[in-house]
Amino acid sequence: MFSKSCEYGIRASIYVTKHSLKNKKVSLKDVAKHTDSPPAFIAKILQKLVKTQVLSSFKGPTGGFYVSQEDLKELTLLSIVLAIDGDGIFENCTLGLRRCDGQKPCPMHSKFIVIRDEMREMLESTSLKSLAEDVSDGITFLKR
Repeated sequence: MFSKSCEYGIRASIYVTKHSLKNKKVSLKDVAKHTDSPPAFIAKILQKLVKTQVLSSFKGPTGGFYVSQEDLKELTLLSIVLAIDGDGIFENCTLGLRRCDGQKPCPMHSKFIVIRDEMREMLESTSLKSLAEDVSDGITFLKR
């Protein structure tokens, strides 16, 4: 459903958020290690998330990636998906047709539009903070 980049971006953002809850920054090396992500690939993804202001970074010996305390309250999964994959998952035709809408729907249009709306609502209402707390509490995991 999501691109591989988006999957890695979500895992990395949850990991960064988990440490940001404790006012800690994390290095690229730590993110890659604790999310089973290739370092060069995750570096590009983290760069994109910083550029789109989903995450923040600080250079230097005490630097790393983090989520600001203000953003911890508002950051949702939707912001990551939009930053990495864009809104195509909500706009494009399920079957890849150039045009697909209510006027000229593809065979799956009416069924998928319901799923797409529910997914958007779930992504909008799921905070990274809640996901990071579940990881911290050992309820969920970022790697196996």
